[in-house]
Amino acid sequence: MSVNVNRNVSDQFYRYKMPRLIAKVEGKGNGIKTVIVNMVDVAKALNRPPTYPTKFFGCELGAQTQFDTKNDRYIVNGSHEANKLQDMLDGFIRKFVLCPECDNPETDIHVNPKKQTIGNSCKACGYRGMLDTRHKLCTFILKNPPESDSGSVKKEKEKKNRKKDKENGSGSGESGNHNEIDAPDAVHGDDDDDEDWAEETTEEAQRRRMEEISDHAKNLTLSEDLEKTLEERVNIFYNFVKQKKESGALDSADKEILAEAERLDVRAMGPLILSELLFNENIRDQIKKYKRHFLRFCHNDKKAQKYLLGGFECVVKLHQAQLLPRVPVILKDLYDADLLDEDVILTWAEKVSKKYVSKELAKEIHAKAAPFVKWLKEAEEESEGSEEEEEEDDENVEVVYSSSARELKVETVQPEKNEEEDDLDIDAI
Repeated sequence: MSVNVNRNVSDQFYRYKMPRLIAKVEGKGNGIKTVIVNMVDVAKALNRPPTYPTKFFGCELGAQTQFDTKNDRYIVNGSHEANKLQDMLDGFIRKFVLCPECDNPETDIHVNPKKQTIGNSCKACGYRGMLDTRHKLCTFILKNPPESDSGSVKKEKEKKNRKKDKENGSGSGESGNHNEIDAPDAVHGDDDDDEDWAEETTEEAQRRRMEEISDHAKNLTLSEDLEKTLEERVNIFYNFVKQKKESGALDSADKEILAEAERLDVRAMGPLILSELLFNENIRDQIKKYKRHFLRFCHNDKKAQKYLLGGFECVVKLHQAQLLPRVPVILKDLYDADLLDEDVILTWAEKVSKKYVSKELAKEIHAKAAPFVKWLKEAEEESEGSEEEEEEDDENVEVVYSSSARELKVETVQPEKNEEEDDLDIDAI
């Protein structure tokens, strides 16, 4: 029985299928083991070596694995149910098979043992990026690259050897007796090989050849760029975004920009470069306009959010007269747009850094941001205590902002706490 490769897709006409895992438990006691009977067929459907999912099971279960490639036996020590392994296989597919851009399983992985990187390319949407190498399986993949990668290396070596032999005068690759000349094969009159010697010159053939050349160039560029220094890769990314902006293609290029940052392995620094290119004294309007671009980098990524705060400081430095008085309002705009998390802002506010601007300007920015930071802390405390106050009298109520719920709540307020210094009106910032 076959199942969808991406089991989150319930479409019965989904064309990417794989056989359901068949597991067979053998042995007893300490020698008990689970043989995955059809691992070769499953791996073929995923376009991955059968050793990869088997080793993935071992990493996830903390069990040893055995591979008998001659007899197609792939073994995980211990007793494991087929359904459990099938659910675990979904995790392998999400991490190492599906394209992160289009969720299509038509992907290839490219291993670079020298740089210790694993690339991922999608045949469907053209996505190219790097896999997260923190999983234990990545160590195994780096030591055991796919046969297609190792085969291409062998072919390259054979090609070089043939070239050397040709230069040395032995076109056949043998250093035997050069005085012996082999007679050419007889040419049969009935063989029509003329068309093999001619190159197709139609527009379609030329376009096809150009695509092959550009694909090959992309692969070369991918490996060459990753070997460059961090500063050079950041400059490449900067020029890429700048070119998109100057050509007027920036608004719809958020996915391309993210893919380029991942290709160059500078994703976390993306918001810093984007801030420099996309923000000026009209930063409040630009936050709304380019929210999607920044969310690609900042969503659930605290490191990227810290770089965004650094970029924000740089923009304030460039337009100090216009933006310094509006620092708290801009921070609230970034917070409301989900580009900055509460804990990231509070951590930033605790320490003045001179990493991006001078220490004097950094102190001024932090001083201007103090009312917003105070409001953020008080809003957090109010939201925590809101449950206890719900049962009190409904007199003396006011509308306050709850940072956790991101909506207006009606909460009771003690009459004796009506002093101006206790309540901060965020609209007055």
